[in-house]
Amino acid sequence: MPKSDGRSPLDGFGTALRTLTILRWPGARSEDFGSSLLWFPIVGMLLGLVLYGTALVPGLLPFPPWHTGTALIVLLMDICLTRGLHLDGLADWADSIGGYFQRDRRLSIMKDTSLGAFGVLALVSVLLVRLFSFERLISCASLFWLPVIYTLSRGMMVELMTTLPYARAERGMGHPFVARASARNRVLCHGITAALCIPFGPIAFLLFLTGWLEARLFGIRCRQQFGGITGDLLGTANVMVETTLLMVCAFTGSGLNTYLGWGWLLQ
Repeated sequence: MPKSDGRSPLDGFGTALRTLTILRWPGARSEDFGSSLLWFPIVGMLLGLVLYGTALVPGLLPFPPWHTGTALIVLLMDICLTRGLHLDGLADWADSIGGYFQRDRRLSIMKDTSLGAFGVLALVSVLLVRLFSFERLISCASLFWLPVIYTLSRGMMVELMTTLPYARAERGMGHPFVARASARNRVLCHGITAALCIPFGPIAFLLFLTGWLEARLFGIRCRQQFGGITGDLLGTANVMVETTLLMVCAFTGSGLNTYLGWGWLLQ
């Protein structure tokens, strides 16, 4: 596959799509990893729309609704589309807790490919929370918040990449993105994320604020414990923000349905 010089904006989209999903872009990929950061929230929106569409398919079949089964399908589709990459980062981060206050030890544990007890517990807990959250959103006909949630979780990864240094001395998967990240990327990415939230109304911006606060707090911990950010920590942040927002929307059930869009403000 030929590599471009980054002059085409769609090359950045190809890089973001290849990094965040198993999907392949037929065009060239950009060497300027910074340009791909602007596409992170857009790829997140596409993922959310695919999962939303996936949840609608069982409803077209001539069978009684089975919300838990549909939620499981959505969860498995999510894992397949993302290669479980962010979940792997979460497990590595959870295992690093065993390193206590030793920064180098924590980084070494995260680089280890073996899965420890903390990692298993974190994965099982998060997958169960996500499964039940999907089930709740499906049963309450509230799954339309999924595209917003996936948009925000990817946008918050850019927030961390543009505000924290890379923690490892050696290069890892996240290094090219962090190295080319800039304040301009941060502003533009958040602008794109906000634009994608507009059709969903004020609630989407409250979710934006919630995700941003969580990402910032996690970023503070990353700086204290690791000296910066890594690919595993970015994946962890993505899962944390995504799962938190899923829980918020699931907890309210159909309560947020009335507040979709802007029309309710005029009533």
